[in-house]
Amino acid sequence: MRVTIKLFADFRQGRFTVKECEYGGRISTLQVLHELTIPLAEVGVLLCNGRHVDFDTELLEGDVCSIFPKVGGG
Repeated sequence: MRVTIKLFADFRQGRFTVKECEYGGRISTLQVLHELTIPLAEVGVLLCNGRHVDFDTELLEGDVCSIFPKVGGG
């Protein structure tokens, strides 16, 4: 199964911007985050095909998963 992962802001550092990933079976957004060593507490917005999703969302063939960090300011 092929899924496109898009990372934004600080999540790109030491990783990638956009990457097509091949998975042998089912995979959830949570598993993707673990694979990329992205702490759940740092995730601000998680989208699948432009829609907000939860950590337990199962990804399907051709999905685009976008991962944004929390934004800080002051």
